[in-house]
Amino acid sequence: MSKTFSISGQHYLFDVQTFAQVVLAAGGEEYHYALYDRTTQGVIDDVVNGTSDLGVLFQTTETAEKLNEALEVAGLKFHELIHSAPRVALPASHPLVNADALTLEALSDYPYIYFDQGVDAPVWLYEEALAGVPRDKSIACTDRASLSELIVALNGYTVTSGILVGISDGSLLKTVPLDTDVRLILGYITREDAELSDLEQRFIEKLAKNLERYTSLS
Repeated sequence: MSKTFSISGQHYLFDVQTFAQVVLAAGGEEYHYALYDRTTQGVIDDVVNGTSDLGVLFQTTETAEKLNEALEVAGLKFHELIHSAPRVALPASHPLVNADALTLEALSDYPYIYFDQGVDAPVWLYEEALAGVPRDKSIACTDRASLSELIVALNGYTVTSGILVGISDGSLLKTVPLDTDVRLILGYITREDAELSDLEQRFIEKLAKNLERYTSLS
């Protein structure tokens, strides 16, 4: 009997790695799985319409209230897994890469690269902490590889997770702590009445363990 397993998530690699680990462990002669990189609204829509039964999302301490209100209206629930501190991702050759910590003011001369969330998307849907802070130079993109390439090519930066797996693109990107009181909250969303499959339950358990391990290495 063919197995099914579908996950939607924002643009982080730890859910990709966790997905791959679960697939490898499950094995099987026949299966049809899917992993979707989406905007925040895209993750929500996928879970609402059943494209995925499980969505991996970040909130921040600034956006959690609004995002949870939207999830409740959509009949969804956010399940918290772990907190982390935002970091700045920079090219390894960037003049500020060796700083003990950075402020957004210190980065004001450099282009800010971020994930586009769609036309007129509210700030609380953005993946990056402090997304509402005005920048003189900003570039939106929709692809994780493009974001990394633009940061390196333009000597730019993004604000990302304190969970270091998947942030560094080989030796091209490094991360520095961001001086802020804002925290990131990583978790997953389900429909209120969802009954998760065995593989989805395994994914959640593996994701929680991976996040604890990755955070301890930060």
